[in-house]
Amino acid sequence: MLPVIAFGEALVDMLSSRLGEAAGDAPETFTPYAGGAPANVAVACARLGVPSRFLGMLGDDHFGDFLAAELAAHGVDTSGVVRTREARTALAFVSRDADGERTFDFYRPPAADLLYRLEHLPAGVFAAPAILHLCSNSLTEPAIAETTLAMAAMARRTGSLVSVDANLRHNLWTEGEADIGLVTRLLDAADLLKLSTDELDYLRGDHPRKAWLAERLAAGARAIVITDGPGEVRLMGAEIDTRVAPPRVQAVDTTAGGDAFIGGLLAELADHLGRHGSDGAWHRDEALLTRAVATACRCGAHAVTRPGAYAALPTREDLARLR
Repeated sequence: MLPVIAFGEALVDMLSSRLGEAAGDAPETFTPYAGGAPANVAVACARLGVPSRFLGMLGDDHFGDFLAAELAAHGVDTSGVVRTREARTALAFVSRDADGERTFDFYRPPAADLLYRLEHLPAGVFAAPAILHLCSNSLTEPAIAETTLAMAAMARRTGSLVSVDANLRHNLWTEGEADIGLVTRLLDAADLLKLSTDELDYLRGDHPRKAWLAERLAAGARAIVITDGPGEVRLMGAEIDTRVAPPRVQAVDTTAGGDAFIGGLLAELADHLGRHGSDGAWHRDEALLTRAVATACRCGAHAVTRPGAYAALPTREDLARLR
């Protein structure tokens, strides 16, 4: 099985006790959960039995200790995690509406994850083929953006598959909205893209959807997966355009839904590429990709029925029980 390497932010989600407007007389409290999109994906893959590694930087503080311990407890290789006293571990205060949809208030920057540089990469990290997973949240400052783009190029050059989840969080950007050009550069450095319909519409600007997606495929993307909340997932490739319906569930907290989804997708690809090799034909195998997206949908459906991130991510046994 091909290993999955996730790079970027690990942070603490401070989850509000309130759901929607139903606050009553009780004071609002916040419960810490381990999170951060790429860290969630690393845990999602590990819980599905995939060799998983997280690369990133944590503060040398209480929350950094908490995240490092949680990653390791879920089976993630943390030998590529660096600790620093130059900045603290990032926090995100998470509020939820009655449907479990979230809003975030980030305490970042400054944050330790933004200080990671190529010099911190473990020796030989891409010596053997792997799947490298990235998100746009490691583009929000120039130095970490340079590191992220260089890492994507390095992984691709050495025969690894690069996965990118747009995962736009506009309030992390200094301007209050994501840099479309920079995010598109990262998308065009990847083999596999995952984005939501809202992210697609933001990034394409005034380009027609069909034309913008065709540009991404022409730039080098081999497969594009477009989610739409609880709606159908669209799977696209040069020779594929199909849709997969996710299971219907009652959402409690959507914090880890997208990361559980991409974890399930990468787990299926890791298994296939580990058995068949990275021969470049995976993106033309419609049966494989449809099955992978169906697994991804089941993973996402499981995750949104539970609070928090790592704690909500499914195992194979959890998926077997999902109806």
